[in-house]
Amino acid sequence: MDLKSDLPFWPVKNGLLRCYPPLKSDEDCDVAILGGGITGALVAHRLTQEGLSVVLVDRREIAQGSTSASTALLQYEVDTHLTDLAEMIGKDAAVRAYRLCSNAIDQLAEIVSGLDDACDFERQPSLYLASQPQDIPALQTECELRARHDFPVRWRSTLDIRNEFGFEAQGGILSQQAAAVDPFRLTHRLLEAGLNRGLRVYDRTTVLAWKSTGTGVELTTDRDAIIRAKVMVFANGYEAQTALREKIVTLKSTYALITAPDQPQVWKQPCLIWESARPYLYLRRTAEGRILAGGEDDPFRSPARRDAQLDLKKNRLLERLKSLFPDFPLESEYAWAGTFGETKDGLAYIGPSPEITNAHFALGFGGNGITYSVIAAEILSDLIQGRPNEDAHLFRFGR
Repeated sequence: MDLKSDLPFWPVKNGLLRCYPPLKSDEDCDVAILGGGITGALVAHRLTQEGLSVVLVDRREIAQGSTSASTALLQYEVDTHLTDLAEMIGKDAAVRAYRLCSNAIDQLAEIVSGLDDACDFERQPSLYLASQPQDIPALQTECELRARHDFPVRWRSTLDIRNEFGFEAQGGILSQQAAAVDPFRLTHRLLEAGLNRGLRVYDRTTVLAWKSTGTGVELTTDRDAIIRAKVMVFANGYEAQTALREKIVTLKSTYALITAPDQPQVWKQPCLIWESARPYLYLRRTAEGRILAGGEDDPFRSPARRDAQLDLKKNRLLERLKSLFPDFPLESEYAWAGTFGETKDGLAYIGPSPEITNAHFALGFGGNGITYSVIAAEILSDLIQGRPNEDAHLFRFGR
């Protein structure tokens, strides 16, 4: 299934960064990874650092699935408020999940610092706006709970936002822990670093079937090549749902646009912006001075129906941008649609499923896919090598 419509911005901007061959002969390895997006790249990067032999395959070209459509706002907040998540799974577990996402931004900064290319990684604060006056009490309660657990947040009033950021809003939570990145470039740079450690990467290679061999797993591909591994990792997003009976994800369509470069500085301080309405508007600036905005989510039905809505959704996004920044002429240069998954609690699924032997999953759904992927890389590195991980239970199957 197509994960995005034509012309997402990142492949257009970056062009062809590297070519990878299809798999045409048998391979043996410690770990076989299904999925060549940012999740698979982060997991492969960590496992090869640990000295494991890894083969990564993707049925598309590398980073041409959901990664190419990502807006790459890196936030520790999951799509479920901390106050609500605490009621679902308990306060300590909820705080720990938020803390892991916060730590993941720091870990990603460290990972990028070890690459030859920073991939436009930039730390920025995040401003979470109240969409309506009636949203303010819940967001203030959310801000207070985060502050009590030492997350770097402050409540900003209408006057504060006007003075500090230069636009009108009801109020919101300003968090100092957030960042932005070019996810397409980062995926390729991570894989290039892995290649130097013996990683083997193949795209345009479809895994048709897999079976447990007692000591591992054997994967059959569409070119009659066999991959023999001790363990396999599903890092192919919501497509992994087809391998599972347990219902773990609900699919949504999302839409995005990006303006021309060198737009005026429509908000004073660099920051990521998102809002309390559901579905929410989210936006950031890129290194070239473009404004990247997304939202207008609706239930996924088919790629064709999703893509048929693109012009309408683009215009609505542009209208919302203009209502937020009425003093500036803003025009869309590119627009695209993508499909993503949501879980019932907003948390990822990481680790083994009882349904498949010798397999692990790295499925970072929702708005935190990249930070969840950093967490998944750490957890799976431990589990695959037989080490305990005290956080794995937060993202377990069957929860």
